[in-house]
Amino acid sequence: MKTPKYILIIISLFFIYTLQSQDNFDHSTWDQALLLNVSDDGKVDYNGFMRDSSQLYKYFKELSDRPPKENWSREEKMAYWINAYNAYTIKLIIDSYPLKSIKDIKDPWDKKFFKIDGVWHSLGELEHKILRKFGDPRIHFAINCASISCPVVWNRAYTAENLQTALDQQTEKFINDSSRNSITSEVVSVSKIFSWYKKDFKVNGGDVKDFINRYAAVKIDNQSKKGYMEYNWNLNEQAVVTPFFVHD
Repeated sequence: MKTPKYILIIISLFFIYTLQSQDNFDHSTWDQALLLNVSDDGKVDYNGFMRDSSQLYKYFKELSDRPPKENWSREEKMAYWINAYNAYTIKLIIDSYPLKSIKDIKDPWDKKFFKIDGVWHSLGELEHKILRKFGDPRIHFAINCASISCPVVWNRAYTAENLQTALDQQTEKFINDSSRNSITSEVVSVSKIFSWYKKDFKVNGGDVKDFINRYAAVKIDNQSKKGYMEYNWNLNEQAVVTPFFVHD
């Protein structure tokens, strides 16, 4: 007896769904490491990452062994590459720790120090050749350069499910953070990120001002005096607390 055609279709769809589900990248290892070692305000415990480096290196292996596939959704690919950028930035720092600034490392963004799918990569390649190609300027507030003036490190992993909401939240948080952007009705002093990547923010016929105004609590007008804030390249690390002992 022949199997009805609709049964065959259902079985085929089930197997396709199963195979696609197996392709979903699990970022839970990175998520746990972030929760343990990054504060809510984005300060990083690099000593903590080094103490529990087995989790970090497990994630590096997962990233290296399972690069994005063509059938992944756009959100899955973006989440993978954002997490990879941030995780390998942590690796770059702890490989040279202690240090005061990422700029103490020679050519930090051009240094090819990690492999994905057997190919050596640099942070600069991930940012300029992959992440910026998505055409979404919000990625600039999701990736972190291990410095105080950078957007804060989110202490959760990006996933396909949380990506859109998280990118909006991180962008809004950065733009309205007075330590990174000072926006008043008279004077506007914004992060140099808006200068370095000016063309990325020209989306939907707008410019940098239009992009900022989408998220800013105080809007920029054409009469405001404009400039850029000094960029603080000091390491975004948590303060080391020295134990205090009371002697009898």
